[in-house]
Amino acid sequence: MDERAGESGEREFDLDERTAVFGEAVIAFVKQVKLDAVTSPLVTQLVRSATSVGANYDEADEAPTKKDFRYRISVCKKEARETKRWLRMLAAAAPLLKDEARVLWKEANELSLIFAAIYRKSNPNG
Repeated sequence: MDERAGESGEREFDLDERTAVFGEAVIAFVKQVKLDAVTSPLVTQLVRSATSVGANYDEADEAPTKKDFRYRISVCKKEARETKRWLRMLAAAAPLLKDEARVLWKEANELSLIFAAIYRKSNPNG
């Protein structure tokens, strides 16, 4: 989402900003959902998982050890995957919002793949 030209002229990838924008987009999305007995718990779970992705990335970025970094990245990956689940369930509960949910699902999927790659590359054994 946020890519800027770095000093070398290459595009800089800002994952902190991307996860923040993602959380904000999910918050804007759920404000459109009509709350009822089915959608209310789904919205709560979705907001928790979607905003947790960025919060845990912030923690990973400040991790004092490689082990803690790797753990926090694994939590980012888990929360992104969980967000995909809640988006799917919410789209089923509020079909009129399915197209918007699909866009957010795609971003959650990309974040999940990114964090999975970071996790694999941070493996101390290889």
